[in-house]
Amino acid sequence: MTSVVQRLWPDAADLRAAPAAFLRTHAQRLREITPWRVGRELLAIAVIVVLDVYPGWFVGENRLTSWSVVWLGAVYVGLYLLRLGFPAIALLVGIWVVFTVEHGGLATIIMLSYAAGYRIVSWQRALVTAALGLALHMIAFDVSAPGLTGTFGSWVMLTVYGMAVALPFLVGRYSAQRNALVAALHDREETLSRERRMVARQVRLRERNRIAQDMHDSLGHRLSLISVHAGALALDTGLGERQRDAVQVLRSAALTGMEELRGVIGVLRRDEPDEDQVRRTVDAIDELVEGARRAGVRVSLVRGGQPCPLPAKVSHAAYRIAQEGLTNASKHAPGASVQVTVKYEPDALVVEVRNNPPRVRPADGSGFGLIGLRERVRLAGGMLHVGELPTGGFRIAAVLPYEDTAASGDEPADDLPVEPAKPTGIRKWAGVGSILLAGIVVVVVVGGYTWLGTQPVKRVVGPALYDSIQVGESESAVLARLPQGAEPPIGELKSDAAPEPPGARCEYLVADDQTYSARTTKVVRFCFADGRLVEKNTHQQGT
Repeated sequence: MTSVVQRLWPDAADLRAAPAAFLRTHAQRLREITPWRVGRELLAIAVIVVLDVYPGWFVGENRLTSWSVVWLGAVYVGLYLLRLGFPAIALLVGIWVVFTVEHGGLATIIMLSYAAGYRIVSWQRALVTAALGLALHMIAFDVSAPGLTGTFGSWVMLTVYGMAVALPFLVGRYSAQRNALVAALHDREETLSRERRMVARQVRLRERNRIAQDMHDSLGHRLSLISVHAGALALDTGLGERQRDAVQVLRSAALTGMEELRGVIGVLRRDEPDEDQVRRTVDAIDELVEGARRAGVRVSLVRGGQPCPLPAKVSHAAYRIAQEGLTNASKHAPGASVQVTVKYEPDALVVEVRNNPPRVRPADGSGFGLIGLRERVRLAGGMLHVGELPTGGFRIAAVLPYEDTAASGDEPADDLPVEPAKPTGIRKWAGVGSILLAGIVVVVVVGGYTWLGTQPVKRVVGPALYDSIQVGESESAVLARLPQGAEPPIGELKSDAAPEPPGARCEYLVADDQTYSARTTKVVRFCFADGRLVEKNTHQQGT
């Protein structure tokens, strides 16, 4: 027994915490109420009062007393407000209340059905609620309309449930699914944008690490040369003691600087294959273009202007621009011709790579290579332009300074263009099931009434036939003159009739002359006993 209690204890704790969690959730909802929400609720309550309570335009004449109207209005409004916390309970109670009273409730039940479909999250709970609602509606319909039986009565019952309960319920469920889909897409776009900003920042930092590694190798090489020459100079016998001490200090400073440089920047090295940093300069672009030609790329190189010495990071940035441009062209525009231009302008170096439109449009890339390239150009003090050409091709161009220029202090934006999320198969069909079921409800209701309206009705008694039949005639003679065929689909004709004569068997038929404005149906009754007609009369069946 103790072990059972211990196993059930966590669930018991959850049950104890459920009321507090419920209160916290609804307290949070109350804090989120806006004036627009309050106005919408007040408008809905006004609609309920006008259409269902007083003057009750959905039911015509108001036959309730003043206190009954107040009580009924309080019940309807209470059910409407109950839907905020308990939509399923509000709908089930509303079905019973609305369909067992004779006064109004159609607007209320439509609102409750829509709210239940919108607010019930689980489809299992929604299905159970709809099934229980149908069962309650069937019971309430038998209580409020006992005269409607048979095919027509069943169809009226299903029609009322389908149009007043099922249809708003499905529309509300569709709206909830679409809103949830929109919220999920917004969250996904925000997450994707945040992830791309993080990746862009990482790519930029990686490019900075590479630049730092390049500078470390270049500066370390120069410091090593200084140290070696200083050491050789210290062995010169022609130097005095003072000069020899100065050379030794210079050599020590070079060694110390090289060690500190390795200690600070050496951690930036990656476990990647070493490359010849010296060869990746603007002069090596010719070799880069030749390698692309051997790989099958139709590329041409155009040089212009008078070459001049360039800082290491500027020369390397020029090489990287050409390298990235050729890589992107071969990846995103296979088969297109490419032109690389290196031009020494009077005040800056211009490096440009442009390609013609591709024959087949490939998939879009991530754009991270261009992020690193933009960071390298920025740190070299230059400007980079990337974009499509009017002819459909693509162009990467950079303007690089001749002197060693400090980078701009402004950090580039982390944002990357985020493509709209393409709906998957599930997303494209989100909510379609609910709206499809709603369409089926409408089609079935309209189709059923159309079918009933096309059925021939022959069992009607005209005034001449009614007058020609006299009390006392034989049963067989009267029945032979009465029409045979399908009965009109208006339900049980015995309702609202006077008690039948003792021991008699009566036939009920619909009269041919009807006054539809009276909202009743004229029914003819012939009663037989001992083989004779003992009574004929008419009565009005309420509708």
